[in-house]
Amino acid sequence: MISGIGELGRLTSLGQNSLDDSQPSQATAPAGEAFSTMLSNFATSTVSKLEGAELMSVKAIQGEADTREVVDAVMSAEQSLQAAIAIRDKIVTAYLEVSRMAI
Repeated sequence: MISGIGELGRLTSLGQNSLDDSQPSQATAPAGEAFSTMLSNFATSTVSKLEGAELMSVKAIQGEADTREVVDAVMSAEQSLQAAIAIRDKIVTAYLEVSRMAI
């Protein structure tokens, strides 16, 4: 499901991103592609944090990890998940707003 986010850039090429000339890769990439890449990277990062927290919890059960390390990993994963949920909600809200527009 997450791998499908990359297709968003190919579907919605909105033009050149000329706000920041110091980054040539973003200045030449279409805005939709840069946005989809950012979303894909964020989703990948969130999934890896969730997997890391799960692995740290398993290590704690096995007696190989400190409680503080587990709490830090779980809290970081929780924050990332909450941010991902908030972004998803904003995207769904924006999609519903656009779908209600009169043509």
